[in-house]
Amino acid sequence: MKHSRKLVFICNGSDCKKAGAKNLYKELKRMTAEPDLKGSCKFIKTKCMDMCKTAPNVIVGDHFCKNTTAEKVLIQIKKS
Repeated sequence: MKHSRKLVFICNGSDCKKAGAKNLYKELKRMTAEPDLKGSCKFIKTKCMDMCKTAPNVIVGDHFCKNTTAEKVLIQIKKS
């Protein structure tokens, strides 16, 4: 059985929080609530990913997004 939901890991370490990870999470939840993306993603908050200098960090599938924004993550979600 194929799993159609994409896993999106959002770092919630202290540096990522300072760089806006909390707002990034909220914005991604809002953006994926639209009818064409609704239910397509599972957002998982993680502890530190040890990539603090490139905060905020997000993993979409097998792609690592550094210094990211909600728009960049959304592009990756649609690609994979």
